[in-house]
Amino acid sequence: MAPTAAYDEIADWYETEFLARAAGAGDPLNLGGLLRDLLGEGRGTCLEIGCGTGVHAALVRELGWTPVGVDLSARMLEHARGRLPVARADAERLPLRDGSVPAVIAMMVHTDMPGYPAVLREAARVLRPGGTFVHIGVHPCFCGGFADFSDPEAAVIRPGYLDSGYWTKDSWTTDGVRAKVGAMHRPLPELLHAFLDAGLQLTRFAEGSAPTPIVLAVKATKPA
Repeated sequence: MAPTAAYDEIADWYETEFLARAAGAGDPLNLGGLLRDLLGEGRGTCLEIGCGTGVHAALVRELGWTPVGVDLSARMLEHARGRLPVARADAERLPLRDGSVPAVIAMMVHTDMPGYPAVLREAARVLRPGGTFVHIGVHPCFCGGFADFSDPEAAVIRPGYLDSGYWTKDSWTTDGVRAKVGAMHRPLPELLHAFLDAGLQLTRFAEGSAPTPIVLAVKATKPA
């Protein structure tokens, strides 16, 4: 029997409530702007690891790329199929040949993946030499079970950031994904070292949201 994924249980809520609420807020995390800036225009296949319901495919396509997605959650992929070609797969074992795609993106998923260092190694493996990898995820310094955003103008950071490699459902709100399925935390140096250990060259960085950054974006390339 195929394993179930945590997001199978919340796929409908994610598509109909969570994403609708985010869309109504007008992209306050600037995910679209960050992806547009770091991925840029291009041609060929852009693989999205952990594509979920495929909401980023339209922008990837607008930039000239051909979006293709993989995700472990069959229920999330049911929503994604109308937006891009998809395959159900473990991100630590991508069903692609070595050096087969020019671009890979991972959008707001690294906290969903306890084995994210292995995911980065897989991304590096399937990238062509000179290819681009874009990571956009929750900011490890300011987002986690240790962070309280009850007052958006005065975020409170409690002890816990320096603790490495733990999974938690602790959250300041019950309306988000973390409280429903949990999330993995890695401090910033550990996360960035995972890129280097995968053989990726870090080239650009950006942050999203204000006054406290909620998103960290990283662009990396596979050495030619």
